[in-house]
Amino acid sequence: MSTVAGPFFEDLRVGEVIATAPGMTLTEGHAALHQAIVGDRLRLALDRPLAAAVLGAGSPLAHPALVCDVSIGQSTLITQRVIANLFYRGLVLRRAPLIGDTLRTTTEVVALRQNSRRPGRAATGLAVLRVRTTDQEDRRVLDFWRCAMLPLRDADADTGHADDLDAIPTELDPVALRAATGGWRLDAFRSAAPGPHLADLEAGRRWTLEGGDVVSAAPELARLSLNVAMAHHDRHAGASGRRLVYGGHTIGVAAAQATRVLPNLVTIVAWHGCDHLAPVYEDDTLYSELELEEVEPLDDGGGLVHLRSRVRAQRAEESSDVLDWRFVGVMA
Repeated sequence: MSTVAGPFFEDLRVGEVIATAPGMTLTEGHAALHQAIVGDRLRLALDRPLAAAVLGAGSPLAHPALVCDVSIGQSTLITQRVIANLFYRGLVLRRAPLIGDTLRTTTEVVALRQNSRRPGRAATGLAVLRVRTTDQEDRRVLDFWRCAMLPLRDADADTGHADDLDAIPTELDPVALRAATGGWRLDAFRSAAPGPHLADLEAGRRWTLEGGDVVSAAPELARLSLNVAMAHHDRHAGASGRRLVYGGHTIGVAAAQATRVLPNLVTIVAWHGCDHLAPVYEDDTLYSELELEEVEPLDDGGGLVHLRSRVRAQRAEESSDVLDWRFVGVMA
């Protein structure tokens, strides 16, 4: 009898590439379920005629949170035993997939570092993965790095892995930031969507959203996005005895809350950084604050808005900060 499970830290090798995750064609069913779970409110993902006017396409935009969730989910074959995700770097949507496009992902191990032993704690190591996602025409959609903490099988093992993780790039590609929305008719969006647009915003503004959103259907979102990390499915897989909510679920709720503050956010094109400050569990209620850090005009009108979302979770009588997410959106 063989046991089927993901690798431990000492099983990984730098240069190893995993390309066996199934491709996934994004359908209206995926979009509807994703919207029901996290509350997607981007107009271009909801309004087919508006998407046709702005994108010049016959299909709505695939919500960027759905695209990122699938890409990350396809990369979890190698991180089924993940304890935590430490960072994402270089995450820029090189193009904006539509409903009907197919996503395929390869995951490469690019750096490994064993953590120092601490009394009373499990032996762990950090694996930096380069995640590359393309569409059905082999066009690049995403190319980014994520860092996962994994357990060691042998607590006394010395793998010798000590790679410098600071070598992983931290800056976003300025050309790529504009690529996904190149050719979009932001003037058509401005004309069709009532309410404030880029000209009505200035850097430094901050908003607090009064109403929160309960976290529900967490395993369903993990399954939808092909995420096979055991911590999100099996409450017995972690030391806490509770099933952890996938970090992209928290980000998806934060993105929906951001569009309640900025209902004319056209899309999201990149992440500067994403720090998961504490675990999130089902039935937590999430509240967010949004800050506009920078406005960067685009040559053809509209502009990039650099935003920071800080999310806290309320459970029973306890409240904790759970997410610090800095991302780049587009306004018309």
